[in-house]
Amino acid sequence: MSGAEPRPSSVKRLLREFGIKPRKRLGQNFLVSQALLKRIIAAAELADQDAVLEIGAGLGTLTRRLAQRAGRVIALELDERLIPLLHDQLASYTHVQIVHGDILSLELADVISTPYKVVANLPYYITSAILRHLLESEHKPALMVVTVQNEVAERLVAGPGAMSLLAVSVQFYGQPRIVARAPPGAFYPSPRVQSAVVRIDPYVERPTTVDDVETFFRIVRAGFSQRRKQLRNSLSQGLNLPVDEVVEALHRCGIDEKQRPQELSVGQWAQLYGELAQGALR
Repeated sequence: MSGAEPRPSSVKRLLREFGIKPRKRLGQNFLVSQALLKRIIAAAELADQDAVLEIGAGLGTLTRRLAQRAGRVIALELDERLIPLLHDQLASYTHVQIVHGDILSLELADVISTPYKVVANLPYYITSAILRHLLESEHKPALMVVTVQNEVAERLVAGPGAMSLLAVSVQFYGQPRIVARAPPGAFYPSPRVQSAVVRIDPYVERPTTVDDVETFFRIVRAGFSQRRKQLRNSLSQGLNLPVDEVVEALHRCGIDEKQRPQELSVGQWAQLYGELAQGALR
């Protein structure tokens, strides 16, 4: 089987050969669409000198395509049952390193010390946590191309009026855009939801001026802690501040005190941080 590329007709046989049944609790939906693979690889804009971190290598289908384009591939897989399969499938690619581990418990600089890109079919149940882990790292990727649940993709690229804590968390660090859609049949087993491929270009220099990122997100989390409440109330309660101080800060930013958190852009959150961090939260 070494070197044979899994296709929809052979995935079941491959799993059966290694005695593996997909685990729902790990969000295992293996990519089998050749068309989607091409879209993912195109979006990653890989070159010979690139190093790539793949999170959730699965059956090695995407890993192989990455290895054909990039100079180095680190294939991270949490499920120890898949490690022998990956070694078998990728034996001919000496520049592929297979690592058994959990991305959320690893320091990225320990996994890959050079500049790198992330290309991955992310487990849907921990997508948000993985994205934050990558973007908040001191050693963040130069580019990310990730397959996620379509609903999550829409949240990532949302604008004012439909913002969420996740949208602010990602857009604070980079610019996301949807580059492809994928039906359930692009995976085996087929998930019950549509999927999408999102490309995230992290900022070299953030367009927003925030000196204390921890305080910034403390304010944002307070704002989103009660989405249906007006900002003056959610911020007052979440930050334990008098309402009048919050209202004054909102007015100085040109923000209506009756607005709700989903209506603010990342830039407006940064303005609000500037007012609250220098004043009420000082």
